[in-house]
Amino acid sequence: MARPTKSKAVKSPAKSRIAELKPIQPPASAYFIEERHDAVESHILSVLVDNAPGVLARVIGLFSGRGYNIDSLTVSETEHAKHLSRITVKTTGTRMIIGQIRNQLERLVPVRSVKDLTVEGWPLERELVLIKVSSTGRTRFEALQLAEAFKAEVVVATTEHFIFQMASRPDKIDQFVAVMTPLGLVELCRTGVAAIGRGVTGMKPK
Repeated sequence: MARPTKSKAVKSPAKSRIAELKPIQPPASAYFIEERHDAVESHILSVLVDNAPGVLARVIGLFSGRGYNIDSLTVSETEHAKHLSRITVKTTGTRMIIGQIRNQLERLVPVRSVKDLTVEGWPLERELVLIKVSSTGRTRFEALQLAEAFKAEVVVATTEHFIFQMASRPDKIDQFVAVMTPLGLVELCRTGVAAIGRGVTGMKPK
């Protein structure tokens, strides 16, 4: 009498193929590797432009149109006879991005010269801030003491509030704002960074 044979489980071809498949790894890309390791830096760009209508809008449009961030921006006429203005832009990005920003700025027709003051050397930075503080009693005395320590000037003083004026480095202004906040900070207004390179040479139109 023949012995009954045990039935063997037949693997589904689809299941066998799934078992053989390995997780698909994303393709290695030098772009993503570079972007992951590049540090984001803060740079100050000084841009010499023609003092003409629409120039500032074109410069700002270059940043916004390409998704570049502007941390601070100041502009004013610097040479009346030559009709030149100087735009100071503080921006952040990798060195590759900062280089792209500079190259694209140089291609704009109204732009006469572009300098990366951060790359060329430690620039002299100054910013003006007006701070309104409403305080009474002990906090009023503390606010005056701190203002003196930070070399901030009292430009308005009443029985209810102070308005302090301070011109200093942006990081010092950040510290002053931080200590004034718990003492009754009402509002503040900052001008943005003005910066100039050190040394005997200066910016000249090309």
